[in-house]
Amino acid sequence: MYDLVIIGGGPGGIAAGIYASRKKLNAAIVSETFGGQSVVSMDIRNWIGTESIAGVDLAKNLEAHLRAQPDLKVVDGEIVTAVAPMEGGFHITTRSGAMMETKTILVASGSRHRRLGIPGEDAFDGKGVVWCSTCDAPLFGGKTVVVVGAGNAGLEAVRDSLAYASKVHLFVRGDAVKGDAETFDMISKDPKVEIHYQVEAKEIIGDQFVTGLRYLDKKEGGMKELATDGVFVEIGSVPNVEFLGDLVKKDPYNAIVVDHATQRTSREGIWAAGDVTDLPYRQNNISAGDGVKALLNIYDSLTKRKQ
Repeated sequence: MYDLVIIGGGPGGIAAGIYASRKKLNAAIVSETFGGQSVVSMDIRNWIGTESIAGVDLAKNLEAHLRAQPDLKVVDGEIVTAVAPMEGGFHITTRSGAMMETKTILVASGSRHRRLGIPGEDAFDGKGVVWCSTCDAPLFGGKTVVVVGAGNAGLEAVRDSLAYASKVHLFVRGDAVKGDAETFDMISKDPKVEIHYQVEAKEIIGDQFVTGLRYLDKKEGGMKELATDGVFVEIGSVPNVEFLGDLVKKDPYNAIVVDHATQRTSREGIWAAGDVTDLPYRQNNISAGDGVKALLNIYDSLTKRKQ
């Protein structure tokens, strides 16, 4: 039986794995890939200690650091499909049918972007279609961008883009935005912002990179086309928690509720870190910090259990 199994290979899971090895825990990390969602980012400028790095290079660095740990079992190319309680811990099943037993679990499985599901979205992912305004807004200096989404994430993407883009279009499906009123008041007064109500994105177009967005104007009727260099898809995220069933408490958005001082969940023996949790800010640096915090608390818990 492992002391700990970490589920997820993003910054939170990798940071926890490195610390688990340093603490000499009998630990394993299970993940299909490594690096997290930022692997698609062309230029990350807010990873602390590194002025600029491509997402794919950040992922390689994280994975290399992880694999350099001598006391950690790395199970790659795998996805956890089920977790069940058992005496003294938990029973884990993976997609291939492999089974693992562990005293504790750290869930760092992250989240996936809620997608528009329209033509061009996949083809131009990372080529003008972006998902993180904090990471990617600097790429659009002096250019035109469209932000799709009228919740807090969408409004914050507009705000982030204003420091760089020459023009920012905000697409709102309904008659009103759903995000913070104060943020909306601030961005709506900026002359670079144009807000489109009752519109629905239908197709992202381009050549090598995004050049435009076709959309349905529900107010006037008919399809229209808008020239743009980038599309920020900001319609929320979906936590990767299906394998947990009802083992832990989740919020209305299906994110795992944690004690943010320790990263403990409502289930004894299970911790969670990063984007899969109910944290308000989704950033690589924060996920890594949460992973370290969780691991230190897990180590303390296991030490007390032995005593």
